Amino acid sequence: MKKWIRGGTVVTASDTYQADVLIDGETIVAIGQGLDGQDAEVIDASGLYVFPGGIDPHTHLDMPFGGTVSSDDFETGTRAAAFGGTTSIIDFCLTQKGKTLQEAIATWHEKARGKALIDYGFHLMIGEANDQVLEELESVVKNEGITSLKVFMAYKNTLQADDETLFKTLTRAKELGALVQVHAENGDVIDYLTRRALANGQTEPIYHALTRPPEAEGEATGRAAALTALAGSQLYVVHVSCADAVRRIAEAREKGWDVYGETCPQYLVLDITALEKPDFEGAKYVWSPPLREAWNQDVLWHALKSGILQTVGSDHCPFNFAGQKELGRGNFTKIPNGGPIIEDRFGLLYSEGVHKGRISLNQFVDVISTKVAKLFGLYPRKGTIAVGADADIVLFDPQGKRTISAATHHMKVDYNPFEGMELHGEVVSVLSRGAFVVRDKQDVGQPGSGQFLHRRTFARP
Repeated sequence: MKKWIRGGTVVTASDTYQADVLIDGETIVAIGQGLDGQDAEVIDASGLYVFPGGIDPHTHLDMPFGGTVSSDDFETGTRAAAFGGTTSIIDFCLTQKGKTLQEAIATWHEKARGKALIDYGFHLMIGEANDQVLEELESVVKNEGITSLKVFMAYKNTLQADDETLFKTLTRAKELGALVQVHAENGDVIDYLTRRALANGQTEPIYHALTRPPEAEGEATGRAAALTALAGSQLYVVHVSCADAVRRIAEAREKGWDVYGETCPQYLVLDITALEKPDFEGAKYVWSPPLREAWNQDVLWHALKSGILQTVGSDHCPFNFAGQKELGRGNFTKIPNGGPIIEDRFGLLYSEGVHKGRISLNQFVDVISTKVAKLFGLYPRKGTIAVGADADIVLFDPQGKRTISAATHHMKVDYNPFEGMELHGEVVSVLSRGAFVVRDKQDVGQPGSGQFLHRRTFARP
């Protein structure tokens, strides 16, 4: 059935204008005034912004970590994403040494099958770069449409890869047109600092942050950028948290290197003091990289506004405080790393960014959706309001207000790190490929309706 969105203000990364939007099936077929909406369902968008659906480039659903599993699966996680204005996610598929890449991909497809309410794609972790893996990558990129590869420079003895693996991955990615992502922290240094802290009886959550200093993130970011230049390849630095890392990315981009960066809402609004909360409450804020001193927030906002950083991901990796985060009582290294962010990414960036004048309305759309689509091979099918694009649309009330609370959020987790924050602007309705997932703030989504995204190879945005 056709849908006719009337009376709203269409906002893209470049334009803001009054127009109606006509949807036929899954696709936008017309934009303008005086459209022929005969036989179409009329959706009143008066007073609302008509945004392209948000694209979250960084999620960890149903992911094993530290002896437990993240608490949101592909059903609860994508439902929460939709309520927060996100219509596509790209989740991280973890591989295991000694097993084929296809085995890992099949496992992640099984996790998502019949559950996702919105569209989803995968990034693929590369933990080793032997001949078999490097050869198998061609099929992964060309046939599976998984065109982004993740290398961890941290988590020694579990996820961390060495520089040779990173460099081989960058070189192969250049040949195949894949985008390499790095978790940029110096895992060797962090491992030493962590062992030293424990030996000194320093076991509280705050020591998670103090053993992962910003210098370790800056150094790894610079090293990854230099290896990217040496390989003539392309790099995307995930969850940038501090000024040290921003400076390394800025320097690389000034040299003309293909280096891009993502930050996350938690680094824009929270700071290291959260880990000092009493009664082990600081464990709720344990993720990597850790929260930084508050002055870094201004640097990150400026980097988004100036284009040094291009995107905002959630790094959604939720663990319940009860029974999961509590695994680390008496030893901060056993606290599962991650937090529940997927539902509030969109709203936080609008409220703290647009409403407070830190970024423009069009920049908001660019970093929350458009740049992600361009970097990860989804544009113009996703990431904009345009004829021929998927009808992934968010109807957003800029006058609305809501207070973040674990009592009302849709994430399957028992706390919210932004508890009590009042946000200006509110998601009203969300369509994924022309079908309502959220309508007038009510859940109408269907598990299994989300489709796997077969993405194109890398092209400079």
